Amino acid sequence: MSNFKVEGNIIDITKRNIFFGEVAVEEGRIKSITKISDQRDGAHFISPGFIDSHVHIESSMLIPSEFARLAVVHGTVSTISDPHEIANVCGMEGVKFMIENGNTVPFKFNFGAPSCVPATIFETAGAELNHDDVKALLERPEIKYLSEMMNFPGVLYKDEEVLKKIAAAHQLGKPVDGHAPGLRGDAVQQYIDAGISTDHECFTAEEALDKLQRGMKILIREGSAAKNFEALIDLLNDWPEMMMFCSDDKHPDSLVENHINQLCARAVEKGIDIFNILQAACINPIIHYKLDVGALQLHDPADFIVIEDLKNFKVKQTYIDGLLLAENGKTVGDWVKHVEDKESVNHFDCSLKKEKDFVYPFTGQEEIPVIEALNGQLITNRLSAKPKVSDGNIISDLENDVLKMVVVNRYHDAPIAVSFVKNFGLKQGAIASSVAHDSHNIIAVGADDKSICEAVNLVIKETGGVVALGNGKQKVLGLPVAGLMSNQNGYQVAESYTSIDQFAKDLGSTLLAPFMTLSFMALLVIPHLKLSDKGLFDGDEFKFV
Repeated sequence: MSNFKVEGNIIDITKRNIFFGEVAVEEGRIKSITKISDQRDGAHFISPGFIDSHVHIESSMLIPSEFARLAVVHGTVSTISDPHEIANVCGMEGVKFMIENGNTVPFKFNFGAPSCVPATIFETAGAELNHDDVKALLERPEIKYLSEMMNFPGVLYKDEEVLKKIAAAHQLGKPVDGHAPGLRGDAVQQYIDAGISTDHECFTAEEALDKLQRGMKILIREGSAAKNFEALIDLLNDWPEMMMFCSDDKHPDSLVENHINQLCARAVEKGIDIFNILQAACINPIIHYKLDVGALQLHDPADFIVIEDLKNFKVKQTYIDGLLLAENGKTVGDWVKHVEDKESVNHFDCSLKKEKDFVYPFTGQEEIPVIEALNGQLITNRLSAKPKVSDGNIISDLENDVLKMVVVNRYHDAPIAVSFVKNFGLKQGAIASSVAHDSHNIIAVGADDKSICEAVNLVIKETGGVVALGNGKQKVLGLPVAGLMSNQNGYQVAESYTSIDQFAKDLGSTLLAPFMTLSFMALLVIPHLKLSDKGLFDGDEFKFV
């Protein structure tokens, strides 16, 4: 490990001070910070590295080591990572894979113990983690917290299993992450009183403020699907100690473009105080999760970044433990090792489908319930529509953009769940994916049964992937790791994903991120109407329609 010095405008976030000076690094830690003069115009800045305070690495479709390759370029040095997605597919083996693969690179992944596997009893998952499993995970030093407690009804109704998981985290002095969309007033107070300390699900400032005033920390989320930055950012003016930035779910094409650095730039544009911004981006996660990540203080691990200015946050260099990992938009050295297919994990066991498996018989109903997908939101609305009937079956209604959507059990052969969805906009063909929160069965939407069947079968043949087909063409991105991630180079995966995303739009989809939106159409814990492999589900009443 080399010893070196870096000069620039040093940002001391804790003392809310910027001065020109020199940072000396020895054996991977900060040996000294010397002030030379006041802040110098034109000099670059030295800041602690950025931290994504809540992210599912799996949503990037990259294994942790490849996620790190893309993230360090943007000045991210650490993540608070919830391996909830892979746990729902592969259980303990999946969490172990994430930790072990994360350990192959110098990036600082901080994993949580997934609290909700399966997420609900209303869908088929690939695994189950009970409170003993969760306790065993929490006892591992790499596991820093109990991941988002999505089962908020379980907390409010004092479900024994839920409370045992929370108690295990408290006994080990590890924080518990929340997930409480729309929960307000007495209900959220009860949720907080159970010992839950964060929430990343607020989509209005009023909801976030209610939670902040009750002592809950709020994560401002801006991912590929859910975008809450605009609604929440002004709260950072008054609550700098209580807020953090996160992406939650970020697709690979988006991660190539930017990460937490972009949220800092946008916050500056909004006129938010620079120290408040950096407090949220770099310091609060370290304090809350007790991370072994440097905050640019004497004797800290040398985890810091060199940035051009405090406006665009263009990252010149990223250091972790004193190692230069990225410079001017590229990684330095070959610290990311390739993972072979045989080293990865998966859980996929269903046979190829036939077109007749997807028919939806017309039984004389005047209206059918329809899921309304909303651009940039995880919540959906519940609509009704007049069914379009052909040969005694209800089919996709292209004219009114009410398309057939299916969820196919990927863990064993079972009847296919069929519903209808609005706003996907496809005029032909179909799109399908084995990324379908939270149980990751196969989800597909399309213009006709033949296309839907073909798309689903392509996913099955790949044992996981995202697929778009139509116009006599097909595009496939295989995801052999748990049916969620590729083990290929992150930049190549991003390129493939960009191409398949564009193809879905060429087929007519008007959504910003069609595959990301599709992946949330099976997420039962977010209201109002969703589809699981067992049927159409009412997220408000928590029961099947």
